[in-house]
Amino acid sequence: MSNQNLKEEWPLWEVFVRSKAGLDHKHCGSLHAPDKNMALQLARDVYTRRQEGCSIWVVRSDQIVASDPHDKDMLFDPMADKVYRHPTFYVLPEALDHM
Repeated sequence: MSNQNLKEEWPLWEVFVRSKAGLDHKHCGSLHAPDKNMALQLARDVYTRRQEGCSIWVVRSDQIVASDPHDKDMLFDPMADKVYRHPTFYVLPEALDHM
């Protein structure tokens, strides 16, 4: 079976790895696999060879819903008019000054 046939038959999976507990999962690449279990195994083999992760997510690429970059103004500009979302109405205590 050629590499091209594999790509046509096996779905594409996106791989996210969390390097340490408490940190975010970061997208680290993609791979083709026939199912979720094989995708998880391949992700472990390819993206965490040096034991640099503590958690792996695999998500079928065709299941990801994303915004269109052309919709940026519509999606994100309205946030500027919601001043109540920004902590500008009060003084933070010194203990929280790092925020």
